[in-house]
Amino acid sequence: MSVRYDEPNLAARAGNELIRWLAEAGISLAGTRALRVRGRTTGKVRGVVINLLSVDGRDYVVSPRGNTQWARNARAAGAVEMGPKWRSREVRIAEMADDARPQLLKRYLDRWYWEVKGHVGGLTPQSTDDEMRSAAPSIPVFELLR
Repeated sequence: MSVRYDEPNLAARAGNELIRWLAEAGISLAGTRALRVRGRTTGKVRGVVINLLSVDGRDYVVSPRGNTQWARNARAAGAVEMGPKWRSREVRIAEMADDARPQLLKRYLDRWYWEVKGHVGGLTPQSTDDEMRSAAPSIPVFELLR
């Protein structure tokens, strides 16, 4: 597994915090959702904002910045909390195999490239299949299980 992590700068952190606050209140901007996961070492529940990708009736979350803390925590916990704080639900997750990621990444980039450009392993919506396959191991993708 690749350990690429594109750490957000101060401006990105501030923007993410505002969007996460809105998502926690139940206000979605362009498909954003609140995700919370228990920390691996502290046990504290930490919140992030994600874009929920739905494909053929299945839901996925992507960590475009790579092997982020929330992705590591989700992988270790095997479950996340989704939704606004007043209506959250725990959801089991399964990390997608590297060979299943390229088609999901293509769909993700088609929808949210304007938001994540520069933070998704050098990929664009026009990236070739080979480029998608090459970058896929560095971009965690989780399916939300029902």
